[in-house]
Amino acid sequence: METKEIESAVEAILFASGEPVQTERVCVALGLERPAAEQALQRLMDYYAYERRGIRLLHIEDSWQLCSAPDHADAVRRAFEIRKPAKLSQPALEVLTIIAYYQPTTRAYVDQIRGVDSSYTMSLLLDRKLIEECGRLQVPGRPRLYRTTKQFLRAFHLTNLEDLPELPDFGVEGQMRLNENGEVVDTEIEPEESGECPPEGKDSPEQDL
Repeated sequence: METKEIESAVEAILFASGEPVQTERVCVALGLERPAAEQALQRLMDYYAYERRGIRLLHIEDSWQLCSAPDHADAVRRAFEIRKPAKLSQPALEVLTIIAYYQPTTRAYVDQIRGVDSSYTMSLLLDRKLIEECGRLQVPGRPRLYRTTKQFLRAFHLTNLEDLPELPDFGVEGQMRLNENGEVVDTEIEPEESGECPPEGKDSPEQDL
């Protein structure tokens, strides 16, 4: 198959699927070796971005998916009357950050780092499919383990977890907080500078989205 024909066939497969398609499935469908399939997919991704087309090709772990360009999100929502998703609150970002960097992990570990009960926040993240259960820890009580999902990668425009920025080390006994820009801050300094106190007690519905 010629290069353009391969790209055209790959595009058709991705469009028809509507869901993430694994690289191996493209290889089988078109009789391609993996390097050739990946090159075709990468060329399509670069083309959509460079030409500022209305669609983009996302690479999520070992899967690829067509989606609308972020620049036209408002127009798409207006056309289909889609409500804009609520932004994550600071407690939700804190919990998600801990799970992303220390997964698989338990709710007790998340609580230990934050210094508050995170059960309500974690239930919200589960509902939004940003985290999921992935087994149980083999210790007395067998607490549930949690990890991030592909939806998490897509929401934060990550190809895989290796794209996460390096996490500052504040020591095992420090509590983690994020500022309004989603950056990790040292709780020993941040409250004093902002005049705010670290959160205490249990997360409440008023704190989270």
